Amino acid sequence: MSEQTKKQPQMTPGGPMGRGAIAMGTDKAKDLKGTTKRLLTYFKPHTVGLVLVLLAAILSTVFMIISPKILGDATTILFDGSLQIMQGVPDAGVDMPALIRLLIWLLGFYVFSAIFAYLQQFWMARIAQDTVYDMREAINTKIAKLPLNYFDTHTNGEILSRITNDIETVSTTLQQTLTQLLASLITIVGVIAMMFTINWLLTLVSVGTMILGLFVVRPIILRAQKFFIVQQRSLGQLNGHIEEMYTGHNIVKAFNQEAQAIEKFDAINTTLYESGWKSQFISGILMPLLNFVGNIGYVLITLIGGILVIQQTIQIGDIQAFIQYSRQLTQPINQIANITNIFQSTLAAAERVFELLDEVEEQNSEQPVATLQDVHGDVAFEAVDFGYSPNKLLMKQLDVAVTAGQKVAIVGPTGAGKTTLVNLLLRFYELNGGAITIDGVNIADVTRENLRQTFGMVLQDTWLFTGTIYENLAYGQEGASTAEIMQAAKSAHVDEFVRTLPEGYETILNEDATNISQGQKQLLTIARALLADPKILILDEATSSVDTRTEVLIQKAMELLMQNRTSFVIAHRLSTIKDADLILVMNQGSVIESGNHEQLLAAQGMYADLYNSQFAQ
Repeated sequence: MSEQTKKQPQMTPGGPMGRGAIAMGTDKAKDLKGTTKRLLTYFKPHTVGLVLVLLAAILSTVFMIISPKILGDATTILFDGSLQIMQGVPDAGVDMPALIRLLIWLLGFYVFSAIFAYLQQFWMARIAQDTVYDMREAINTKIAKLPLNYFDTHTNGEILSRITNDIETVSTTLQQTLTQLLASLITIVGVIAMMFTINWLLTLVSVGTMILGLFVVRPIILRAQKFFIVQQRSLGQLNGHIEEMYTGHNIVKAFNQEAQAIEKFDAINTTLYESGWKSQFISGILMPLLNFVGNIGYVLITLIGGILVIQQTIQIGDIQAFIQYSRQLTQPINQIANITNIFQSTLAAAERVFELLDEVEEQNSEQPVATLQDVHGDVAFEAVDFGYSPNKLLMKQLDVAVTAGQKVAIVGPTGAGKTTLVNLLLRFYELNGGAITIDGVNIADVTRENLRQTFGMVLQDTWLFTGTIYENLAYGQEGASTAEIMQAAKSAHVDEFVRTLPEGYETILNEDATNISQGQKQLLTIARALLADPKILILDEATSSVDTRTEVLIQKAMELLMQNRTSFVIAHRLSTIKDADLILVMNQGSVIESGNHEQLLAAQGMYADLYNSQFAQ
């Protein structure tokens, strides 16, 4: 077990794997106003497009809301003509030219409304996708800048949930509901204006009913919000647990921990279920309540409108038009209520995305005062203090001096600080005190990119991506020629087994490269490091899980890789580092012994105990 696994203070117990669910903390009020304001800042580059969307929405809505008035006038023409005929008025009849003229206007308004609605959707879809694209780019850039300790204290599933689920929630809302919200607001304003042109009393009744509906749903919206927040958080926890259990399913089965894994899944799933149905149920009450209030408004409008028609204050067609306007007013209010419901979930998702974007990044010197060039490989730890927690130092006043070209082995019990030492070399973590220098240059004075170009790593946990073997090899050096790649493959004994595969170097490695053996994966990572031609090497021996023949090949490849390079080897099998120029024996973050193999055996200290324990008869 590496030191990275041991030092995760925020993990909750109950899982067989090393990375449990993160303790998310108690629910608290979220900054909805701040989150909304920040989300809107992503629209700034699309101001022109938003103006076009607004104009299209206004025109589409205007053509649509004028239509009921025209239809009401047509109804009045039909009613008046029919009434005159029934009353026996001489030369009475329906004014067909006027009626046809109104119907042509009505058809034209419907067509233009549809055209502008299409343009509105088209432009808004582009803006929404561009906005979400920018958010994904921001997150991708952020992930590359986050320090290693962020990934130590957050599960992969939790991070992926923010990048995928939460971003997708924001994307769907921006594309599908923002245009509805815009159209609904314009419709409300336009419909109220048209209502006033018909009758002010009926308008006051309709608007009063609308205001009553808003007062009714407001507390429901506020209550639903907290459940949407819990729902998004639980979804992230569930994704993290599923990713963890499925990745380590063989370990779960080997230790008979299926019941415990299921129990933990059920606990998280229950929380998600409870918050999910409560949020959906509470928000689902909105529509029945709004319909109830709306129906009360219809009754009042019908009664008052009938009285006004009898008093000949308004025409019968105006009543028809007003009822249509009343329905048009109810529809956007219902839409706004639904959109508000959706925005609860969206803002909770957006806030989780912004939390990730606000995480503290790895800090580089704004203006690096030094650059690593033509590195020889002299490395020194000078009075280094370090702790994962500032109040609890793991290393105190650590001093180590390594000469260029030396093979340095780091040994010690689990948790001694071996992995931490090499992580500090790569500036995965910042020191609490002291300095680490390469060729006399403080690594804190150079950029991380410049620093890490100096190193090559071959770790016990191999990493290969889905792609061909050739592509995985070429990953070690951008722009490497085929001849250079082939030479690295032959030197690392990769060529021998690749040529036995049906597809050769075009063999596609699947997820986790499970279609080749562990030893073959390790040889590929060594070849990749050879191709990179680093000045300083960090090696984590990985021969414990391979057969004897493959182990010999790996050892030969690693010996070739270490020639004329400063090498730091985290040693697990002490037999493999007997020829090291310098062996550092670590315990509890300190180097307690140093020297070569013979010197340390003669000292009869911890190294001798470790060595003899491995080779005792």
